Amino acid sequence: MLDINLLRKDLPGVIARLEKRKSPQPFLDVDRFTSLESERKTIQTRTEELQALRNSLSKQIGQLKSKGEDTAPVMAQVGGIGDELKASVERLEVIQAELSNLLMAVPNLPHDSVPAGADENANVEVRRWGTPRELGFEPKDHVDLGAPLGLDFDTGTKLSGSRFSFLRGPVAKLHRALAQFMLDTQTGEHGYTECYTPYIVNREILEGTGQLPKFKDQMFWVYRGEESEGGEAVAAGSEQYLISTSEISLTNTVRESVLAADALPIKLTAHSPCFRSEAGSAGRDTRGMIRQHQFDKVEMVQVVNPETSYDALEEMTRHAEAILQKLGLPYRVVALCTGDLGFGSTKTYDLEVWLPAQKMYREISSCSNCEAFQARRMQARFKNAQGKNELVHTLNGSGLAVGRALVAVLENYQNADGSITIPEVLRPYFGGKELLKA
Repeated sequence: MLDINLLRKDLPGVIARLEKRKSPQPFLDVDRFTSLESERKTIQTRTEELQALRNSLSKQIGQLKSKGEDTAPVMAQVGGIGDELKASVERLEVIQAELSNLLMAVPNLPHDSVPAGADENANVEVRRWGTPRELGFEPKDHVDLGAPLGLDFDTGTKLSGSRFSFLRGPVAKLHRALAQFMLDTQTGEHGYTECYTPYIVNREILEGTGQLPKFKDQMFWVYRGEESEGGEAVAAGSEQYLISTSEISLTNTVRESVLAADALPIKLTAHSPCFRSEAGSAGRDTRGMIRQHQFDKVEMVQVVNPETSYDALEEMTRHAEAILQKLGLPYRVVALCTGDLGFGSTKTYDLEVWLPAQKMYREISSCSNCEAFQARRMQARFKNAQGKNELVHTLNGSGLAVGRALVAVLENYQNADGSITIPEVLRPYFGGKELLKA
């Protein structure tokens, strides 16, 4: 959530920065915001006047009592002020709630270093690593390569519908090995603390990281049932959601907290399934594992002092790159433009891995700095050097998307006979085995 004081001080400047995002819809109902702010100021001014008047009258009552004079008229006046004050406080609460609801739908402001542009075509390549391997034969895609190894989309569809997969045998082991390798690297080499988080969270947790209210239609959500006297399950009205990333649960661990300055940075990682009901437009990436309603990811989260958050973003991006480098997978780093930034991000780097069958780079990680956007929603603070409570900055990144890493390994390490050479760093998870065969 944006700082409302920033809008109060420089509304045109905030709107100008938001418009860099190039959304076809306005981010903020300016007329409604201005109207509510005007009413808030009027009521607040009147409230302060009433409080001052009540204090003055209360002193008069004391003076009248000391003189033995009648206080009834003044007390009646104080009673009237109390009624008006109560009404003002109630209206202020309504206005504050409406302002908060307006701001919940407003995205973060792009950092000045983010390249300007309307969509992904304006993203800027920062660097590349590795050279795509010359296979010497026409590459197969991961669907054809994975089928003999246990990658089964038919069973996934039978169990859950389209965009679900079922893994068995060698390909299931490869998926597990990739996740284990990622966790081992992030914890053993990069200083993250491994976590295991709930996969179902409450509504306010998603509000804290910005998935709600804007992206409700892209979430899987349920009502918790409770057992009635008759033994039948009924909705308890407790709205809960399956996480779309463990960023949600990891970041919210500092919700409503005041941290000691020396507790920062906090670096957390977790391997979890991720659930997204809107996994891309129809007709695009519907074949295979690129866009699934359920997929696994090893997530990185950092909670840091605001002074170091952009250094932390560079560090986190390198931590994601390290996984690809150890796996020997060619990739490129791309700085997202203003029109392609995520809702809560001020700056984002995407890592795109080379896929031989598609002959192109495809996203496998996003690393973002959210500055205080999420912290303000969560009320996550720390004691700064002046001893005052200050909002932390939060960052998140994929380290990496496990399913897409599996796709990349299958395609980049395929052999002409359909076998897959196991990347050297993964061989310890296979007892030293060098090849995956049907």
